Amino acid sequence: MENNKGELNMSVSAICQDKAGKKYAFVSFTDGVRTAEGKIPACKITANNGFAALEVQELEKYMEAHLTELKKMAAGIDIFSAFTKN
Repeated sequence: MENNKGELNMSVSAICQDKAGKKYAFVSFTDGVRTAEGKIPACKITANNGFAALEVQELEKYMEAHLTELKKMAAGIDIFSAFTKN
């Protein structure tokens, strides 16, 4: 992966499910130096390495504002396609 310092990149995991059956996904943010990981639909940052408290709040607001889109992105990820040959 290239080091795009200064440019904030985001990625979304596939949908996961906990023991109670609740669905969630992870949203990761990085600028090449700092990283943060949040969880949707809670829209909370669960891990942070380098982002200031105010920036963490902004990332959480971003997840809340774009929750529908993020859920669609997570739903569109087929983790098994990585293991199948075309």
